[in-house]
Amino acid sequence: MNRQKIIFALCLAFATPHAIWGQGNAKQLTIHQLFELVEANSKSLKAQRSSEEITKQGIEVARSQRLPDINTSLSASYIGNALMTNRHFSDAHGLHSPHFGNDFALEARQTIYAGGALNTGVRLAEIAARQASIGTKQVREQERLLAIGEYLDIAKIDNRIKVVEKNIELTERLLNDIKAREAQGMALKNDITRYELQMQNLKLDLTKLHNNRSILNHELCNTLNVKNTELIPIEDFTNAKFSDRAEPTWQAEATDSAPSLLSARTKIEEAQQNVKMARSNMLPKVAVVAADNFDGPITYELPPINKNINIWYIGIGINYNLSSLFKSNKQLRQAKTAVRLSNEALNVAAEQVNNQVQQAYTDYQQSYVELETQRKKVELARQNYEVVNDRYLNQLVLVTDMLDASNVRLDAELSEVDAQINVAFTYYKLLYTAGKL
Repeated sequence: MNRQKIIFALCLAFATPHAIWGQGNAKQLTIHQLFELVEANSKSLKAQRSSEEITKQGIEVARSQRLPDINTSLSASYIGNALMTNRHFSDAHGLHSPHFGNDFALEARQTIYAGGALNTGVRLAEIAARQASIGTKQVREQERLLAIGEYLDIAKIDNRIKVVEKNIELTERLLNDIKAREAQGMALKNDITRYELQMQNLKLDLTKLHNNRSILNHELCNTLNVKNTELIPIEDFTNAKFSDRAEPTWQAEATDSAPSLLSARTKIEEAQQNVKMARSNMLPKVAVVAADNFDGPITYELPPINKNINIWYIGIGINYNLSSLFKSNKQLRQAKTAVRLSNEALNVAAEQVNNQVQQAYTDYQQSYVELETQRKKVELARQNYEVVNDRYLNQLVLVTDMLDASNVRLDAELSEVDAQINVAFTYYKLLYTAGKL
């Protein structure tokens, strides 16, 4: 009786964390819905989108440099009387001057040739915006890979929980059979004790799985920016077959879509535009200039004339920085070196992506082999369990043999559900590597 109370208390203790874990709102989640939540709620993705928006505004700023420059000024002043002396500062006498002065100036300048600097500035801004867009794509795929990894880990634990629960149920039935056999004098009390220990180990494993699921669920909720929700993966990976495309197809897609390669190509374009910008610094700048000045009184006459005078002009202005002859050439050499460096960086990135795709593709193919192997192991482990169980019931093997068969079956079944999830993860990892997630 005391032993039954102890077992009941242990069962209650193991059941309590499960009850705590199950609290909160439950939400079933497909992978498509998972990605939608990433798109809507990811903090990193929101920050990157803001950065992309800034670069898009930079395009408009660069285009605005093509517009004319217009400057205007307006002033009013008090003018004192003039003082006139001879060259030896003698014979001084004052000259009456109008005391109110006004000045209005308007100047407009439209650049018509800047050596290509204005167009190059616009293209550099457009390249920066495209680079930011590639950064958004990269962050999106990183966040999706993180989320899908956590999602699949939860799915793996859910499958493990089902396996352990089935084994607890099986152990419970076997324990009842042994108790019945012990009452008939056909089994030892020690056999019951061994299986009760086995039962407690299984319940402990189940509690650990529930606790680990709670931890992973919390992490995924933070990734998706949702609170107090039990996320339940509902995708079925039992017989999943995701893609049978050959490695060259994946390599071609990675060449076109991998963010690291897109970014490297964009940096080459940026370096080439910087070469054009350096060359533009060595060329003259031509602009149409128009100005109007409305001043009064006329103070360059003595005595000053109390009248207003308006002067305007329009013409062509040419500006050339002579120091560019010995300064900009060094800047040009630097820009050309940056182009060469960018091309070398692209070659390095292409090699890295090629290796990563080959590894991801190999892992993906290997995951199917591992899954088939684990399925065969489960089949053999179950057959072995049935044989050992029959022999045990016929008193041909010891209870330790029966426990070994149970443990082998449990390990095989757990490895099988892990292999099923691993197929899915390697596929999404391959998509991520190819820039297609």
